[in-house]
Amino acid sequence: MIKIKNLKMPISYKDKDLYDKVAKKLNLSQDEIKAITIVKRSLDARKKSELWYVFELSVAVKDEKKVLKTNRKLEKSHLYYYRYPKVQGSIKRPLIVGFGPAGIFAAHVFVKAGIKPIIIEQGQDVDQRTKSVEAFWSKGILNPQSNVQFGEGGAGTFSDGKLTTRSKDPRSQKVLEVLVEHGAPQEILYSHKPHVGTDLLKEIIKSMRNEIVELGGEVFFSTKMTDLIIEDDVVKGIETNRGSFYTDHLILAIGNSGREAYELLHKYKVALEQKPFAMGVRIEHPQAMIDENQYGSLEARKYLGASDYKLTYKSSNGRSVYSFCVCPGGMVVASASEAGGLVVNGMSEYKRDQENINSALLVQVFPDDFNDKHPLAGMYFQRKYEQKAYELTKDYFAPSQSVGSFLSTSPNHIAGIKPSYRPGVNMCDITQCLPDFITKSLKEALVDFGKKIKGFDRQDAILTAIESRSSAPVRIIRDFESLESKSHRGLYPVGEGAGYAGGIVSSAIDGIKIAEKIIR
Repeated sequence: MIKIKNLKMPISYKDKDLYDKVAKKLNLSQDEIKAITIVKRSLDARKKSELWYVFELSVAVKDEKKVLKTNRKLEKSHLYYYRYPKVQGSIKRPLIVGFGPAGIFAAHVFVKAGIKPIIIEQGQDVDQRTKSVEAFWSKGILNPQSNVQFGEGGAGTFSDGKLTTRSKDPRSQKVLEVLVEHGAPQEILYSHKPHVGTDLLKEIIKSMRNEIVELGGEVFFSTKMTDLIIEDDVVKGIETNRGSFYTDHLILAIGNSGREAYELLHKYKVALEQKPFAMGVRIEHPQAMIDENQYGSLEARKYLGASDYKLTYKSSNGRSVYSFCVCPGGMVVASASEAGGLVVNGMSEYKRDQENINSALLVQVFPDDFNDKHPLAGMYFQRKYEQKAYELTKDYFAPSQSVGSFLSTSPNHIAGIKPSYRPGVNMCDITQCLPDFITKSLKEALVDFGKKIKGFDRQDAILTAIESRSSAPVRIIRDFESLESKSHRGLYPVGEGAGYAGGIVSSAIDGIKIAEKIIR
């Protein structure tokens, strides 16, 4: 295979155009090219009048030695191939609590190695879970055990399905390959900003679960961990509403909203620590407005799909403010998991074809803000403001405010932008459910972001509160080498809920690493 980097193509290119360009670059006829693998495809949008795709390719040719000898600037391509670990002796069946990305991929590695894990998930399977979520969105009926936060697939199931990660871990490629094997579009293997959308993700998750079960894994839905079984600081198993489960390897993949699990761990003096996180609001704009800003015209969307953005700002109080989990052509969704608390998040389907684009605007929160040394103080801080948001409106209608009103430059009204949140919004003063330092930072950032994207701070853009579950407020401390809990043997904290990942791919990678460590 021959590596080709920085190959530019117009955004309207067809597969044949790519073969023609590669053949010309290598001075070969098309029949001398056996295959082209797109390793990476990114967008060069520095000039709005000239939008280009930039490719990194791996090309198989009939006579590789001849091509390399003719053009010494070319080099061989070395694609990464993941090898599942082999079992080194007998292993008692691992027990996985939580069936989000970390739990799913840990289970996947186990079954591929011939080990049959038991998976416990307090929420419902994805089909039943979708019905519970729809009942919440349409009627305000919350199922505390199965909702946007809990259930098969984890919180990422009801999101944009983003598959980007800052991790350089080569396992990330394996995660994408497995997702493609189970129905994700091929383009996620090379897209600079891959995503699948909540609609496709549901089917992918079911396919992965079916494979895990076919290979001997067992999945118990609507099964909640109620207690730990511990002897001399060694975890032996768990109690659930469906009885006891015993194991030598308990993998906790509880997600960043696993509050009851955090309190259970604290009860048994499992090593925990506070960690920074972020809170803020969701902002909505017309998708067409962002497309024109990012592409220069709406014509490019035919080839590129809905655009997104990435914004950062350093406020005068020293805190970073940033866009997070941008959902092009998506909607703001009700994401509470506790009665009497209100949480919002964002979601898109694969086509990203809704009228609005939304994003979290988040402000850094540090342990010093809690003024409390309790390891779960951050969790209680989140809950406090979620309850304030609920008290503002009741019935899970979200507190919302126009940007003009928030900045005190116009009345609180909605002109051209219709809020997408269900069951509905109440226009009010959202500063009543935000810490003062977050309000101050957001006001500064909105003015700055309006200079970077024309119209970002438009009067009728919609702010909806409160986005509080962007990451875990606590870390379950684990040993660097063994990946076990620092305080309790046999306990393996994993993924976003353990404080070691952030997003679908990084959580999946962490699940793979834990499974590998146990197998080896």
